[in-house]
Amino acid sequence: MTDVTTATGAGWLSREDMDAARERLPILYVDVVPVRVDDTGTVTSVGLLLRAGEDGQIKRALVSGRVLYHERVRAALLRHVEKDLGPLALPRIPPAPQPFTVAEYFPTPGVTPFHDPRQHAVSLAYVVPVEGDCEPQQDALELTWFSPLEARDPAVLAELMNGQSTLLLQALAHLGV
Repeated sequence: MTDVTTATGAGWLSREDMDAARERLPILYVDVVPVRVDDTGTVTSVGLLLRAGEDGQIKRALVSGRVLYHERVRAALLRHVEKDLGPLALPRIPPAPQPFTVAEYFPTPGVTPFHDPRQHAVSLAYVVPVEGDCEPQQDALELTWFSPLEARDPAVLAELMNGQSTLLLQALAHLGV
């Protein structure tokens, strides 16, 4: 899970309020597997971000972030794709998006394949085709496009953090690639 600014206003909590909420409540997130598709709708590549983790390690990651209070999931998907891939990514998100899975991140390792030391979080996971120019933004250092076969490589999967390799494999299986 990536951290987003916690500036007050427009549905955001102060850092202290967010920390207090994380200690008491599951927080809703979205995880996005950005893909490129050809004219027939076949996935040709999968985009993975490179980020610096809170521990200072550089790891691969999916597009990810919180759903804000009073925000539709579709709006959260658009906001996080734009935040991480840039305003020209041109994501194709349907009017009523359906997640391919739901992931539960726990602060205790081993409860599920997903781990977030800060909180218990529930994430709706989506595959989102993007058609435009993608440039990493904010805390994303780089975006690399992998073929579906390359994305399954154990070395690439090992670079993903917090169990997101499981989400990536589930996405590829869901797509049949």
